[in-house]
Amino acid sequence: MSRTFAYAGVSTFDQTPESQIHEIKTAGFAVEPFRIITETISGSMAIAQRKGFSKLLDRMEKGDVLIVTKLDRLGRDAIDVSTTVAKLEDIGIRVHCLALGGVDLTSSAGKMTMNVINAVAQFERDLLIERTQSGLARAKAEGKPLGRPSVLSQDQQQEVKEKSEMGRLSQPSHDSLRQAGKPSCALEITRNLVGLYVPLLG
Repeated sequence: MSRTFAYAGVSTFDQTPESQIHEIKTAGFAVEPFRIITETISGSMAIAQRKGFSKLLDRMEKGDVLIVTKLDRLGRDAIDVSTTVAKLEDIGIRVHCLALGGVDLTSSAGKMTMNVINAVAQFERDLLIERTQSGLARAKAEGKPLGRPSVLSQDQQQEVKEKSEMGRLSQPSHDSLRQAGKPSCALEITRNLVGLYVPLLG
C-alpha cells in the first residue's frame, strides 16, 4: 500500500510551513503528521544539501507519493528539480506539485510540463549570457574599463608604476627596520622557528 508524504520548506525563520501543509490538505491529500517533513533552508541550496529532504528520501519506498506545493521545493533551479524528479521516479516514487495543478511529475503529462519548464529556463540562461556579452562588447568599444574599479586613484596608480619601473617599491627594507629598532619579517620568522625547535632538540 502506497504512503503519502509531504515536504514543506521555507527560506527564513520568520516564515512557517503551516500554510503549505494547509494547502496540501485542502487539495485533498491526506498526509499523516509524522510523514510531513519541514525545514528552513535557503532557496539557493541544492536539494542534495538539504538535510530534511535527505531524511525524507531515506524513509520513502517504491510506490510512495510525495506532495509539494511548488517546484522550488525540489531544487534550487530547473536542472536541480529535473534531477530530483528523475531520481524519485527511478525509485518508484510519484511526485505531485500543487502549483502545476497537482500533476504527477513522473507521468507523461508531468514530464512534458517539466520539458517546457526546462526549455524556458535554458532560454533565460542563454538570453542572460547573450545580454552580458553584448554589454561587455559595447563597453569595450566605448573604451570603458572592464572589471572592478581600482581602489587607487590615478595619481596613486602613477606613483606605483613609477616606483615599480625604478625598482624601488615603497616597502621598508631590512636595514631601515633595523635602524628603527624593529626586527625584519624574515628575522622574526627565524626567531619563531628557533623557539619552536630548540626545546625539541633538548
